[in-house]
Amino acid sequence: MSETTSSRLLTLLSLLQGRRDWPGMELADRLEVSPRTIRRDVERLRTLGYPVESMTGPAGGYQLRAGTAMPPLLLDDDEAIAIAVSLRTAAGSSVMGIEETAVRALVKLEQVLPTHLRRRVQALQRATQTLQVYAGGPTVDPQCLTALAAAVRDTERVRFSYTARDQAPSKREAEPHSLVNAGRRWYLVAWDCGRSDWRTFRVDRIEKVQPIGTRFHPRTLPAPDAASYVQQSLRNYPSRYEARVTVHASAETLQGRRWLGDITPIDDTRCELRTNDDHLDWLAMRIAMIPEPYEVHGPPELIERMRAIAEGITRSTER
Repeated sequence: MSETTSSRLLTLLSLLQGRRDWPGMELADRLEVSPRTIRRDVERLRTLGYPVESMTGPAGGYQLRAGTAMPPLLLDDDEAIAIAVSLRTAAGSSVMGIEETAVRALVKLEQVLPTHLRRRVQALQRATQTLQVYAGGPTVDPQCLTALAAAVRDTERVRFSYTARDQAPSKREAEPHSLVNAGRRWYLVAWDCGRSDWRTFRVDRIEKVQPIGTRFHPRTLPAPDAASYVQQSLRNYPSRYEARVTVHASAETLQGRRWLGDITPIDDTRCELRTNDDHLDWLAMRIAMIPEPYEVHGPPELIERMRAIAEGITRSTER
């Protein structure tokens, strides 16, 4: 097999893993080869053990499905299980920057996991408990995340149960656009079919995600990107506590920390941070994580809470 063919096979495999199904002509256009070459490459992948299925219909196409054994990824069963469990744990972690990548990788891995391995992963997950270091942080079901991520990837409508902020339950049908991670919270940006408008959903309040098999044409988001839309939605949504903080650092320094809140420059060396939350402890902890010097101007409940936290830390370190 030539180097060009090997490179093309890797690209073809990556495309098949990145989307649920592909029309044959679209694959041929992407790889700049003929449909006949695509058919030959698919046969090569099948020979290597990848369960690529042909789709019938006017256009025809291919999809990568779960097989009876793991594809040759240089992983044995135990290693595949270890990776799947690690990705599930990372998806719910507080390590900045790893969560979204872990979810994408988990979707790809679970797509090809044989049934017997998938059962072992689920059994291990059910038997494992995670110590929540930061009290009060919401928890998200990784299975819910992967189901939503797959629907985003496949532009497929979903139905789910949703519990609103006031605990009111509802049934929703939506066209998922993006998943956005903000600290320990996940948000789904989607077009709500019942409300005929864009909505931001807290993923920890979503249950019973069901793809309904209906594809949709992606709509134009009324924001530069999904993260900006979530930030705008949170800013416009009233919370129980809103903090106003002066940070002794330039606005550019804090721009990479969108999870902090709304940042406005005061001058070259200071900026104002406005951030809010329904939970006073979570809000205090978020502000306490700022490494630069800062002053908290309100609300009074937050100032008192942060003083109590500071006094507790001081007492614990006195000798």
